[in-house]
Amino acid sequence: MAAVSILDPGKVRADFPLFARGLVYLDTAATAQKPKVVLDAIKSFYEKSNANVHRGVYSLAEEATQLYEGARKKIAAFIGAHPREIVFVRNATEAINIVAQSWGSRNIAANDTILLTEMEHHSNIVPWQMIAKKTGAKISYLPITELGRLDNNYISHALKQKPKIFAFTHISNVLGTVNDAKEMIAEAHKNGVPVLLDASQSVPHMPVNVKDLDCDFMVFSGHKMFGPSGIGVLYAKRELLDSMEPMLGGGDMIKEVTFEGATWNEVPWKFEAGTPNISGAIGLGAAIDYLQSLGMENIWNHEVELAKYALAQLKKDDVVTIYGPDERAGIISFNLGDMHAHDVSTVLDQYKICARSGHHCCQPLMQRLDTPACARISFGPYNTKEDVDAFLAALQKAKKVFRL
Repeated sequence: MAAVSILDPGKVRADFPLFARGLVYLDTAATAQKPKVVLDAIKSFYEKSNANVHRGVYSLAEEATQLYEGARKKIAAFIGAHPREIVFVRNATEAINIVAQSWGSRNIAANDTILLTEMEHHSNIVPWQMIAKKTGAKISYLPITELGRLDNNYISHALKQKPKIFAFTHISNVLGTVNDAKEMIAEAHKNGVPVLLDASQSVPHMPVNVKDLDCDFMVFSGHKMFGPSGIGVLYAKRELLDSMEPMLGGGDMIKEVTFEGATWNEVPWKFEAGTPNISGAIGLGAAIDYLQSLGMENIWNHEVELAKYALAQLKKDDVVTIYGPDERAGIISFNLGDMHAHDVSTVLDQYKICARSGHHCCQPLMQRLDTPACARISFGPYNTKEDVDAFLAALQKAKKVFRL
């Protein structure tokens, strides 16, 4: 399907069965809703094509394998990669753990530095803490400015210290900050530092091409990009995948097994032990088809405009504290006076507004922002200005409840 020139969120919303419930869903950064085409693809696989992949020579098994590997090809094309550079995982968290354990255990040693940023999700902190504890390496965090950005001078200085890897988020799931990944990766490579890019919040919402960015590793989750849960992607340059040992052993990831030992399958299959999430991969492939039918530029422009519209209104309210820069992705985190974020979310829920609250799996960032928690709204292509207006009206009612 050709990309539409202008995104019509009303028409998009009609593609998502959940909205029949009459909800205003503003939590796409946590997980996106699923269009009917994705649900249909999963249902069709189980009803018509269900068999295990890679192992059977009968036609049904070959059909299932073609669907599964066809999804890998779609995903590769979507991000500008080769299919052999795409490893199916459960989610971005598992993908980062694979890199930390399989690549990190061979390349990170005592007194080495792992470079992260203060805005990282726990998924891009804890795996590195684990490998640092195992190897004796140390972790350094790039600070954020008061506006929630990274300082180029700090980045340049930190990379000149030759950390073993630089792992950072493309878009902050709290601040909405869009990091200049291409420039940061180029600076890292100038200093001989490999890069892992957490693209969980970018790949579903904007055009992302791994060859253009030149990242060494990239990770994202299917459930955030309108696909099913339990499926995600690890992209890595082929030479890196070839050099890494698998993290899990078992069926399908082997070439040959004897009583004495085993040899590994070729990439990417040596990292996909056991029966994979076949329906999840197929559903993710259908989600990519759907995103491409809308057009990634259209999605990005629509969500950024909604964020601008919401920010302009929120800034008029003296009791609202907003975190992050003015120019951002479709993510806004805030606090309302001295109300706890959970209370804000609870009141909003009474008006069918689905908004996130808590530390958003970013407790170190919350510490940096000097708040235990915050509320968050985040947009998808199915959201409208009317959704924003409904949220703002409910926020005013929350203020009255707590006499702010």
